[in-house]
Amino acid sequence: MFRLPRRRLLAGGTAAFTALATLPGLATVRAFAAGVEAFVKGPPVPDRPLVQVSPHVWVIRAPDGFPTPQNQGMMANITFVVGREGVIVVDSGASLQIGEMAIRMLRTVTNRPVVGIVNTHYHGDHWLGNHAFAEAFGEDLPRYALPETRAAILGLEGSAWQSAMVKWTAQASAGTRIVAPNRDAAHGDELSLGDVRLRLHHYGRAHTPSDLSVAVVEDGVMCVGDVMMDRRIANMDDGSYLGTFETMDRLRTDSDTRIWLPAHGEPGPGVPVWQRTLFEGIYEPCAAAVKAGRSIEEAKAAVLADPRVASRAAETKGWDSNIGKYISLAYLEAEQADF
Repeated sequence: MFRLPRRRLLAGGTAAFTALATLPGLATVRAFAAGVEAFVKGPPVPDRPLVQVSPHVWVIRAPDGFPTPQNQGMMANITFVVGREGVIVVDSGASLQIGEMAIRMLRTVTNRPVVGIVNTHYHGDHWLGNHAFAEAFGEDLPRYALPETRAAILGLEGSAWQSAMVKWTAQASAGTRIVAPNRDAAHGDELSLGDVRLRLHHYGRAHTPSDLSVAVVEDGVMCVGDVMMDRRIANMDDGSYLGTFETMDRLRTDSDTRIWLPAHGEPGPGVPVWQRTLFEGIYEPCAAAVKAGRSIEEAKAAVLADPRVASRAAETKGWDSNIGKYISLAYLEAEQADF
């Protein structure tokens, strides 16, 4: 490795110090530093309303879509559970800037500290905002996720999401660093805020291999991450249709949920019906085609003609660019299930 001679290194350091010392005052130095920071950090994200869903649950609704320069990556809902002993965040957003906006909005309803974060899975629009909360509430702020989620974020998945978000938003998320979960969670774990409990649910592969759903027990609210969505076709590259059906069934059986709160779309009682009907319309024709020995092209035609699928095309974000892939994934899963 090439090294500068010590004398030249010292000379360079002295020259830099001398140049800094000649600047006209500390205010100029601070202004220079602020300019450097602004250059490497994307712009602030405009405030979005904080809406109360139930006595303890508030949500910042993201406009539906995929990360673009226009939305600055603001594409996933951010949920706050506000209790007597503090606030727990369920999914922190897609960047430092989005997390900072979320904290500003939280302060419009409570001054209680954030005492924890739950990251529902490893897709970056759900955890890159951890950076803002760690800066505001301490690097040791508990951040809960399944061990597989933490490993993915600390590995290639996390780096890929960090760099992709900067690219997709044309540098709007620049400055966001990876702040991974630091507490392993498991199915059945409970987090208490004194007057309200959060119970964690995991039933295997659904949207990803390591999805957490978070029940706000006293309020009858279930934060489902991306296991269910509202008028959006879920990314199933790492997921399972059959696993999603099982998770939906188990969540209904194991909880007293009245409001389903997805990370994409509007919360309400009808979210499971919308999601399941679409997924059954995709998977069942594929499974029938596999049983009958028909090709994937024939399966695609059957899916697109199914009224459960066709009726959702006009209202579902990302439909044209994703439906073909998700039919292929369903056909492949049906082949594996039939093997």
